[in-house]
Amino acid sequence: MLCQQHSRKSPVERFPNILIMSILQPLDSLALLSGAVSRSISPENFSGEPGKGAMAAPTGDSHPARELGVGWKVSPNVGIEPGTTFTLADITGPGQIQHIWMTPTGKWRDSILRFYWDDAEHPSVECPAGDFFACGWGKYAPLTSLAVCVNPGSAFNCYWPMPFARRCRITMENIAPEAMRLYYQVDYELRPVPENAAYFHAQFRRVNPLPYKDVYTILDGVEGQGHYVGTYMAWGVNNSGWWGEGEIKFYMDGDREYPTICGTGTEDYFCGSYNFENPQTKRYETFTTPYAGLSQVLIPDGLYQSQMRFGMYRWHLTDPVRFKKELRVTMQALGWRNGGRFLPLQDDIASVAYWYQSVPARPFPALPSRDALEVV
Repeated sequence: MLCQQHSRKSPVERFPNILIMSILQPLDSLALLSGAVSRSISPENFSGEPGKGAMAAPTGDSHPARELGVGWKVSPNVGIEPGTTFTLADITGPGQIQHIWMTPTGKWRDSILRFYWDDAEHPSVECPAGDFFACGWGKYAPLTSLAVCVNPGSAFNCYWPMPFARRCRITMENIAPEAMRLYYQVDYELRPVPENAAYFHAQFRRVNPLPYKDVYTILDGVEGQGHYVGTYMAWGVNNSGWWGEGEIKFYMDGDREYPTICGTGTEDYFCGSYNFENPQTKRYETFTTPYAGLSQVLIPDGLYQSQMRFGMYRWHLTDPVRFKKELRVTMQALGWRNGGRFLPLQDDIASVAYWYQSVPARPFPALPSRDALEVV
């Protein structure tokens, strides 16, 4: 079972592949019997208890199931009023979240997801819903990968395995001035989890604009043992020309001025090359793969939508970045100026960092205000 204290042997030393194997789910394991039990929480079964689904009764003369009664799609969604927080799931463990699906209405930056593990006071996931599902610009963009899928018409899915020892609580806060409607489902299983399993984390950040010659921070302040498993970036360009010459850097376990891991360019880190450009069309080309992609390119319309905007993801599923004591991740923002010189950019950059660590993280930096979150 998961524990709050660091064990004498590290998770990597004792069981190095549990989370990665859980993500990949080789097909031959489907034939193996298990003592786990499957459960699911949705507006048709808020508790996930066995035999408690589809029990709501239609009320009022206008309900579409008024002639059919109990069991006929009576409660498929919830309304969340302005300025309120709704608890999507409150699960007693041990167990593991296997899949989350949702489709929120309204502006996705106004819907704040939070995950709490084992009665922790502070969330280990705090992120606008769209960005968490790699769709940060508030507009639908299809995405097919192992960890996250965005499907028609605006269906968010994630498959990150999220083990917990005693409790899992997931909430959605509506910070908009209007009510929102949410369809959702949380699929999980109840079973013992290894003592050395780590806790899932995701943290959102945004800077708009990035100050001149500043380096964008994707993640900082992580303490303990764990592994970094993914990056999503919503990048809005405020200059003409190519914007992706900057390098990603991973500072870990005592690194100070210089990192242990350093990339060679922004598009290189996201597993593309040469400006994400199709050499035949001379245009950006979107792509989604199991591990990385440029899933969204928003092109200026010649009027009010004046800036290029990009959405990119990189999942470290087969190459997690392991750290034992601490981790900091940064990304340079670099373009070109005249004379073949780099131009430090002042762009609109938002990101989500995804990682696992041995204990729930300390409090995150405060989430930006609604105005600072807004896509404008």
